[in-house]
Amino acid sequence: MAAGDRASSGNRAAITVCIIFATLMQALDTTIANVALPYMQGSVSASQDEIDWVLTSYIVAAAIMTPPTGFLAGRFGLKRLFLISVAGFTMASMLCGMAQSLTQIVLFRVMQGAFGAALVPLSQTLLFNINPREKYGSAMALWGVAVMVGPILGPVLGGWLTENYTWRYVFYINLPIGVLAFLGIQAFLNETPRNTQKLDWFGFVTLSIGLGTLQILLDRGEQLDWFSSGEILCEAVIAASALYLFLVHTFTAEEPFIRPSLFRDPNFAAGTLFVAVIGLTYYSSLALQPPYFQNLMNYSVVSAGIVMGPRGIGTMAAMLIVGRMIGRVDTRWLLAFGLGLTAWSFYAMTGWTPDIAQETIVTVGIVQGVGLGFLFVPLSAATLSTLSPAARTEGAGFYNLSRNIGSSIGISVVNTLLIENTQANHANIAEHVTAVNRGLENPVVAQFWNPLTAAGRAALNAIVTQQAQIIAYIDDYKLLMIATLAVIPLLIIFKRADGRAAERGSVAE
Repeated sequence: MAAGDRASSGNRAAITVCIIFATLMQALDTTIANVALPYMQGSVSASQDEIDWVLTSYIVAAAIMTPPTGFLAGRFGLKRLFLISVAGFTMASMLCGMAQSLTQIVLFRVMQGAFGAALVPLSQTLLFNINPREKYGSAMALWGVAVMVGPILGPVLGGWLTENYTWRYVFYINLPIGVLAFLGIQAFLNETPRNTQKLDWFGFVTLSIGLGTLQILLDRGEQLDWFSSGEILCEAVIAASALYLFLVHTFTAEEPFIRPSLFRDPNFAAGTLFVAVIGLTYYSSLALQPPYFQNLMNYSVVSAGIVMGPRGIGTMAAMLIVGRMIGRVDTRWLLAFGLGLTAWSFYAMTGWTPDIAQETIVTVGIVQGVGLGFLFVPLSAATLSTLSPAARTEGAGFYNLSRNIGSSIGISVVNTLLIENTQANHANIAEHVTAVNRGLENPVVAQFWNPLTAAGRAALNAIVTQQAQIIAYIDDYKLLMIATLAVIPLLIIFKRADGRAAERGSVAE
């Protein structure tokens, strides 16, 4: 532990609270604005396609600015970069709330994403730096609560603020949180040494272009019918070309933007792939459930958030428990247990219908939350604890980038499959809904679903569409279950981190 870190460790509790505030603020904003989009749309007179850029701009900016976190921390110092990120994110949030046009909102959301991108990897790095090795698990548990619960609380809090105040308060709520985090870090955290490392501009630009266009492709692909659209084809070519140039440059340059030596650490290599799958399954399920509850079960926004809330409780409880188990129980067993619970929850969801009881939804949600808690905390600790302190910020940045890319790909895939499977299932079911189907001759059935009348045909189409959607959701949950089970072989790669790993540095300084 460096001298500055040892001094900061005396204020460990205060620094931890401030870090959690900042992380929670950033994690909330990944989902809190979603429920307010219809209200923003009316306020700024935007079309559905235009208002979606409020989300896309944030995601793209965050994706581009996550990788250079390690370089920026080395150049400006951890404390200074953290303060700049918190202040910039808070200021951008206030500007978003005061925006009067779509252009202003999108511009300020870009600022939000750019300043907020560094908060998560910096938070992980600071917690590792100010805590002794035996406290890594507990520190990651407290931090993980903010990261994993934020996206769950976001829709509930955003819906409540929008319904009771205005959509602008989903951004204004960041002000008190940001101010407390800024003042606390300013008061209690000591600065770290800075270096004069130069930025690999070619690597940064090619990676930024590749990630930015990939995120836009994933976000807009479903709206534009994927590769039947000229825009999507252009974005695919640009993303593939830029990422190819980045990879070639990375393995041939003397000082590349992301050092390949990071992946010589087996824990880090396996962990980045592992967390991409976790991001894929976790955020995909978060994206699937609100429309299921609201469209198929007629829940309000707040009610949907309430039945999803217990999953966050399960996650928090599991994280606090597993934080004390790290170092005492083999990390691979903790991860295997978490994978088992998560896979079972998706298996249970394959049996859901709109008639499912709220108690069942809550129970399955809690189990899934516990599974995620057993995955996220030990995975973060195992992936980053064996890196040298000098490489930890860079590693944390790439680790979180991997999680974000996995979640973006997962959300795009499940939404695409949901729409395509709904259409296919509708066609298959409709083949059997004809005037000669004996089931429709029943007087009780014919009273509501008479294919010979316009009202009857409309009612039949509605029920067929509903059944087609239910089957499509089941197929998505099966896919998420399979993806969860598919990463089990990665468990054999993880090594138990010993106390000497970080001291000698598993990656060259």
